Amino acid sequence: MLQETVLRLNGLEFDSPLVICNEQHRFLVAEQLRKINHLSQNIILEPVGRNTAPAIALAAFSAIVRGEDPILLVLAADHVIENKTAFHEAIKQALPLAEQGELVTFGIVPQSPETGYGYIQRGECLSADDKVGYRVDRFVEKPDLSTAQKYLNSGQYYWNSGMFMFKASKYLNELSSFRPDIYIACESSMQHSFLDNGQDFIRVNSDIFNLCPEESVDYAVMEKTQSAVVVPLDASWNDVGSWSALWDVNIKNEHNNVLIGDIFTHDTHECYINTDEKFIASVGVKDLVIVSTKDAVLVIDKNKVQDVKKVVEYLKNNDRHEHRVHRQSYKPWGYSDKVVSEKSYKVNRVVVKPGGQFSLQQHHHRSEHWVILSGTAKVTLEERTFLLTENQSTFIPIGATHMLENPGKIPLEFLEIQSGSYLNEDDIVRLKDHYGTF
Repeated sequence: MLQETVLRLNGLEFDSPLVICNEQHRFLVAEQLRKINHLSQNIILEPVGRNTAPAIALAAFSAIVRGEDPILLVLAADHVIENKTAFHEAIKQALPLAEQGELVTFGIVPQSPETGYGYIQRGECLSADDKVGYRVDRFVEKPDLSTAQKYLNSGQYYWNSGMFMFKASKYLNELSSFRPDIYIACESSMQHSFLDNGQDFIRVNSDIFNLCPEESVDYAVMEKTQSAVVVPLDASWNDVGSWSALWDVNIKNEHNNVLIGDIFTHDTHECYINTDEKFIASVGVKDLVIVSTKDAVLVIDKNKVQDVKKVVEYLKNNDRHEHRVHRQSYKPWGYSDKVVSEKSYKVNRVVVKPGGQFSLQQHHHRSEHWVILSGTAKVTLEERTFLLTENQSTFIPIGATHMLENPGKIPLEFLEIQSGSYLNEDDIVRLKDHYGTF
């Protein structure tokens, strides 16, 4: 969906996107942008999440450094917009308002009395050309069903999309007026930021940013400013912020099920079932969300998906690893899938992209076997350098200096079998690293 968000802007004149994400997702995000040729030192890493007001502030400070006073189009990466033409037209309508110093939000023309979104009540019309924009009268929290129906009938309300357009300086000026604590923390964080060893990541100062208050852009700025303007958007929009929303936007079969992966169903209706690995069979169920990943399985009533936060709370309160460590982890050279993890041995399926390479390293407590599944590996082991291809293997003794590269044009895939008394990732002594991850 990140790629779709960026590519949705094709045909409009924009600079390279600035992407703000948590540092734990940096390699996945970078790979997604690289695949669509939009990777150019344009990923800002948050050490911790602080909601949308600080995230936008980081982007605004970064954008001002890159240009005089650019206009920012702020988009979330979890939106579905089917009518690209209507979306582009709304952006064009918002642009002159943003140039005049307005803080523009895009209001979704409601199609139903939705209780899952906040609403925006429009006020004075600001354009004579077919009512392009309106002064925002007020922002309204998620209503109950009867209130939502009244909003729909009135024709004066829009769904709050969480998409914005404004000058970087205008946003920062308003933020400094209403939330100077957030402004100062973000400004200082960016002043002490640095490029991550020549890579595509901008690292803000974590000590400073960790002290930044957490706040949404709506509460911090949009509900307080006198410059808020709403531009209507009627483009088959959907905020895919929940599993039930994925059921809404996906193609359904004759029983109104969305099925993704290896699945068998019998007497199953109105369900969203998604599996990336295991076979799933469902019999005699209705209105369920069933999601199987490499880490865990979720089964939840489709009408109670907001309660998934209780699962997250349980994982955190009981210090479960599932919310911190995932079976598949992304690296600058590719990714690793933890197939088996026991106290004295681990088995990983490793994929190295063309040109990717490990650091020159050694381990004090473990040995490793590498078995090539596909592609070609260039292996450095102590003083020797040699090639391995499909069905070939090598052994890395404890303490041996070693490195692996993919010199080919296709991904290198191999099994890594680790064995020893201590298998944690901090038993890696990096002697030389192409990516600077010491």
